[in-house]
Amino acid sequence: MRIRIGISLGPAAVPGQFADTVDRLEQIGVDSLWLSEMVFGSLVEPFTAMSFALSRTVRLKAGTGVAVLPGRHPVLVAKCLASLAALAPARVLPVFGLQPARPDERGVFVVPPGRRAAVFDESLALIRLLLTQQTVSFTGEFFSVDGAGVGPLPVKPLDIWLGGRAPSGLRRIGRLADGWLGSLVTPGEAGAGRATIQEAAAAAGREVEADHFGISLAVAPDGVPAELAASIRRRRPDIDPAALVATSWSGARRLIDEYVAAGLSKFVIRPAAAPPSLEGFLDDFAREMMPLQT
Repeated sequence: MRIRIGISLGPAAVPGQFADTVDRLEQIGVDSLWLSEMVFGSLVEPFTAMSFALSRTVRLKAGTGVAVLPGRHPVLVAKCLASLAALAPARVLPVFGLQPARPDERGVFVVPPGRRAAVFDESLALIRLLLTQQTVSFTGEFFSVDGAGVGPLPVKPLDIWLGGRAPSGLRRIGRLADGWLGSLVTPGEAGAGRATIQEAAAAAGREVEADHFGISLAVAPDGVPAELAASIRRRRPDIDPAALVATSWSGARRLIDEYVAAGLSKFVIRPAAAPPSLEGFLDDFAREMMPLQT
């Protein structure tokens, strides 16, 4: 399996320094940049930031890690992805999730009560059709189109990955998606999640490629920040936050080794808090992480 390690800027993905950072990532040869979904606050919007980053670079790939799908109209999502794929072939990495990590943002992505998973599945099905067929007629429970097309189709079909860690979400990945970008799971849980996805894919008569399993990993060289620890405890009250965050670069290398042993090969490294020096964080990433790629 080819090990690839990208970077998310986390809380440092703000407009004022974004352009210079993108240029630096391209200069040092970083594989990929991942943009988080956070509506309230100063972080750049992921699809806008992807477009900007791809327009300034020729090698850097850009992905959403993770963008919310239910609450966005799938035709507009497909149009955006088709346009990006035409402008930056083979460099667009969409990853979608069911709902925002922050509870206060869930009202922004409006869906019928109790129907978020159903909207997700139908949205993904329609996006797939629009990205693989010149003309689509579709009648669903939530969306309908007649003779719709979103322009030139990607030369190579886009791989669409999903986030999530709940058993139902893992099975959805096996049934519908091309890969998994997990978060807040231990190496042992990641291995079990991979097995669940593969079982669901086999039951659906399809296959998720062996190297399409990854994880987003926070690095906190100065210790796990209190805000991040509280967020992890809300989402994973069953586990010590320190087990899910690398508290040093050597700890990040150790965890990556454990995730690789569990069958993962794609990694997104992010700062656990805004680093004192973003340039320093990028230098550390280049020195500590990039040599691990194969």
